[in-house]
Amino acid sequence: MAFITFVTLVFIGSEIKMRSRVFDKFPKKQPTNIPLDDSNATEKMAFKRLLSKLGAIFSQDQEEEEQEDLAMNMNGSGHKHILLMATTRSGSSFVGEFFNQHGENMFYLFEPLWHVKRFLLSPAGARNTSVSSVYRDVLQKLFLCDFSGLEKFISPPPQQHVTTDLFSRGSSVSLCDDPVCTPVIKHVYERYHCKNRQCGPLNFTLASESCLSKQYYAIKSVRVIHLDTLKPFVEDPRMDVRIIQLIRDPRAVLVSRMVAFSSLYEKWKAWAQQGQVPEDDAEMKKFNKRCDHLRVSAELGLSQPSWLKHRYMLVRYEDIPCYPMQKAEEMYKFMGIPFSSQAREWILKNTHTTRKVTGLYSTQRNSSEQSEKWRFSIPFILVQVVQELCGPTMKLLGYKFVEDKNTLTNKSISLLEDKVFYWSRDPSLAVNLQNTAGK
Repeated sequence: MAFITFVTLVFIGSEIKMRSRVFDKFPKKQPTNIPLDDSNATEKMAFKRLLSKLGAIFSQDQEEEEQEDLAMNMNGSGHKHILLMATTRSGSSFVGEFFNQHGENMFYLFEPLWHVKRFLLSPAGARNTSVSSVYRDVLQKLFLCDFSGLEKFISPPPQQHVTTDLFSRGSSVSLCDDPVCTPVIKHVYERYHCKNRQCGPLNFTLASESCLSKQYYAIKSVRVIHLDTLKPFVEDPRMDVRIIQLIRDPRAVLVSRMVAFSSLYEKWKAWAQQGQVPEDDAEMKKFNKRCDHLRVSAELGLSQPSWLKHRYMLVRYEDIPCYPMQKAEEMYKFMGIPFSSQAREWILKNTHTTRKVTGLYSTQRNSSEQSEKWRFSIPFILVQVVQELCGPTMKLLGYKFVEDKNTLTNKSISLLEDKVFYWSRDPSLAVNLQNTAGK
């Protein structure tokens, strides 16, 4: 509508200017009192009203476009803030490395809310009723390079802003690089140490200074469940926030959790052996609730409310292993960040490994094997259970149901629907989630 209005006004404006130039060549005469024909006057009045109406529509559309552009660049500094929002065992550690390996201009944090959750589950934190708002407030401070909100949740408490206990510090290049990497202190044990070099205890003051020197900030978290609670955080005029919600087939997530957190899934293993699953069990209700939360957040994000417009992107993990470079490029384009050569090199190296994937938070993937490996290790009765518990969520996200074990283990049959999730008003920037089976 705005385009048609604009073309109409340009045409009218051009015609008026052209006539004006032609009339200017004739000698000017004094006006005469010639009575106007009533029908001619009516047409002129209608024409004026049309011009007025078209101008009002054009102005309104132009104002809306300007407001959108302003919202997209409200912090005015060129800084970008990326939240990778996921659930446990959805491939977020791997995808998080796409940003962690960007280079010196990126400040990346791996699961900083781990400390917050542990505190909130303790007797001291049990009185906190709004867990989601606590998560949001801590994230907001961290994106502003303020670690004070996180420090109070770390146990034992940091001394003079120095700690030896930041969860998985080694998963953040920024926290293990100069100047944050201080000299090692003998006989001081660090529970979470850097992987590729030896560093002393983490100094949050130095971390904050390093953070402030960067242009891009990324945080990976599996603790944020409710997308709607992030509204005040996204609307903060000091930041330019983008949210990438990473999702994975709930059946694959269950298999991964049963391996990674084996002791927590003893009931599930017993149900699979017995061939019977109690529908009213607390574990069933918990799994159903997780799927519902995932679906509600995805529905909200895809509906593109004004506060999330152009700020939300939905990514299926299954679409990454076969085409990791293409998907990484799409994410970088969405974030408005140049796709660095360092990130490209890391992705190329770590998506074609021939070594066996080990470790709870391994970031190595064999693209040709990993995405569908779960199909051959899950008892079919559990497949049926997950499809029952997570049916609406699977349908929304484009995961196909299977009716028998033969279909499940037939690799020539894809379990992915073709999906296109638009995250920009420019269709050329759409994330095209294509069926990659057999390609």
